[in-house]
Amino acid sequence: MADRGCPLEAVPLPAEVRESLAELELELSEGDITQKGYEKKRAKLLARYIPLIQGIDPSLQTESRPPGPSLTAAAAPNQQKSRPTTSRDERFRSDVHTEAVQAALAKYKERKMPMPSKRRSALVHCSVETCTPPALHSAPPDVTTGLGEPSFCTRPLEAPVRGVPRGFRSGTLETADGVPVSGRVSSKIQQLLNTLKRPKRPPLKEFFVDDSEELLEVQQPDPNQPKPEGSQMVVLKGEPLAAGTSWPPSLLAALQQWGTAQPKAPCLTALDTAGKATYTLTYGKLWSRSLKLAYTLLNKLTSKNEPLLKPGDRVALVFPNSDPAMFVVAFYGCLLAELIPVPMEVPLTRKDAGGQQVGFLLGSCGVALALTTEACQKGLPKAPTGEVATFKGWPPVAWLVVDGKHLAKPPKDWHPPAQNPGAGTAYIEYKTSKEGSTMGITVSHASLLAQCRALTQACGYSEAETLTNVLDFKRDAGLWHGVLTSVINRMHVVSVPYALMKANPLSWIQSVSSYKARTALVKSRDMHWSLLAQRGQRDVSLSSLRMLIVADGANPWSVSSCDAFLNAFQSRGLRPEVICPCASSPEALTVAVRRPPDLGGPPPRKAVLSMNGLSHGVIRVDTEEKLSVLTVQDVGQVVPGASVCVVKVEGTPYLCKTDEVGEICVSSGTTGTAYYGLLGITKNIFETTPVTAAGAPVSDRPFTRTGLLGFIGPDSLVFVVGKLDGLMMVGARRHSADDVVATALAVEPMKFVYRGR
Repeated sequence: MADRGCPLEAVPLPAEVRESLAELELELSEGDITQKGYEKKRAKLLARYIPLIQGIDPSLQTESRPPGPSLTAAAAPNQQKSRPTTSRDERFRSDVHTEAVQAALAKYKERKMPMPSKRRSALVHCSVETCTPPALHSAPPDVTTGLGEPSFCTRPLEAPVRGVPRGFRSGTLETADGVPVSGRVSSKIQQLLNTLKRPKRPPLKEFFVDDSEELLEVQQPDPNQPKPEGSQMVVLKGEPLAAGTSWPPSLLAALQQWGTAQPKAPCLTALDTAGKATYTLTYGKLWSRSLKLAYTLLNKLTSKNEPLLKPGDRVALVFPNSDPAMFVVAFYGCLLAELIPVPMEVPLTRKDAGGQQVGFLLGSCGVALALTTEACQKGLPKAPTGEVATFKGWPPVAWLVVDGKHLAKPPKDWHPPAQNPGAGTAYIEYKTSKEGSTMGITVSHASLLAQCRALTQACGYSEAETLTNVLDFKRDAGLWHGVLTSVINRMHVVSVPYALMKANPLSWIQSVSSYKARTALVKSRDMHWSLLAQRGQRDVSLSSLRMLIVADGANPWSVSSCDAFLNAFQSRGLRPEVICPCASSPEALTVAVRRPPDLGGPPPRKAVLSMNGLSHGVIRVDTEEKLSVLTVQDVGQVVPGASVCVVKVEGTPYLCKTDEVGEICVSSGTTGTAYYGLLGITKNIFETTPVTAAGAPVSDRPFTRTGLLGFIGPDSLVFVVGKLDGLMMVGARRHSADDVVATALAVEPMKFVYRGR
């Protein structure tokens, strides 16, 4: 300390003071503190122990900062004196630092240049070339007592050495603009410069980084996951259509036959919200009113002295669920006039979101006319002029009321043009995809007739049979059974409106009992609602039923509704073999239906499958006692005249293995033909060619993708475990939205209905 102008060796200093002095030395050498600041802090520390320090001239202290030879020589003998040291003092001893400072002093002594007082470290002047191997047995100098004699650097700076001072950095200084500056700086200064260079806000792309993407990338497939082990499946062919049966040549020919030969036979009975029959449409009235509508559409509607419609034009059918009779008249009237009906729901408001999607479909189909009833038209939103308002997204359409008084009677010599329509489009049925878009599926006259024949053979329909229909008669199974197949077989349909089901869930069961219906068409929800209201009802009987067709029998939770319904109503005449689940889709229409034993169907089957296996697309039988299983029921055999196979969900449609879940595809004359106006996706869905593992096509006829996920079980029975629209891919595993819903319902008090999950 003699170089600071005071013999500190004679003054006993505490360890904490010596530690503070050492830190000041380091800060000064690293450039973190100025010379003036150093002298001020040092004087404050030593003022208590050296009274004479107060009288020293600050100018002498400043001049003593670059030590001369005399000061260095005076300090040398004092270094040989032993002083007590502590373990904390050892942290600030560094031979590398001391030797570097000594070398810098010697270099500046030779050049006789003033020491730099700003932030440049003396360590930068010790080059690697001048360093010599160190003597490791020598004691390191004490930097707290002085600089000692100048010496060369005896240790490479790059080598990691214990005791290197805090804040030592070997990097070069960079300004805020990124320009390198020759010299070495402390870590605090470099940290400040790095902060200035860092942008205030992160790049825009960093705001949209999804952490889940990183998680999905690092996921590796489980080596122990189940994999399909069965052999490659073969195409399953249904039974052929019965030959020699006296089928009508067309649906319209059947309507004309029953309308003229059996005019008083009941065709359709509509129930009101109280469960009473409000109106019964006979086959004679259906034929005559359909002729009136066809004549009116072709001859009484003009636009600028030209017919408003010509054969092949599309016409919208806007009818409520409470008026099936007028819908049937409008549907067959369009067929007789060679027009294409497009059934749709009644728009509720001008800006209905669902109506906008339907409006887009109507615009793409070029619809210019909408048919409705007088009561329905009065309930539609009106414009200030009193006419029906233009709905958002809809094309401009004219409205025609099809009640009897608004139709013109055709001349006796007038005949409808459509007698044998052939392969033209019969009607367009709308479908809403999972993205919310609405597409129109075209069904040809040939497919319509083939569907009616296949359902007649599969369900064993006969003339004058009564069918209770709880479904929507404008689309899906409600249209196929309750409007089309029923007419070709001269059946009597009792239509139960949805409003009646909400008021009285047992109304359809009462209808079956009172009309002695042989067939009933329901969904699992209708069976579930009737369970809640069946207590106290003793005067109903279901013994007349030979088929209870469950239209959504492909849903995973429908098996619970079927079992619970059978347990509740078996004492009232319901037989177990009567319950017949079926599977269908808008593109493929009816795919499979379970048949009673008297129609040659095998006994029903259930499958208890592992949910873990299904998540990997593999079928593994499990026990029903577990909660991680899915219980499904068969949906019967393939409809007559159809061929079915199961293909992989993604990529090339390779045939699946026998224990693998895939998408069911159907090749038949009973399916839809195309998405109206959408040629691209039409080819992918309606013209699929399944191939074997070797790449060979399985048939020379195209297949239609059904959107149903399942497999073929024993006795050639079809099992469905979900839908492609509800498939969720999480990592490499599959999860069905239907199973998520069923799992949520399983924790409710009504879990006895949805058992199995």
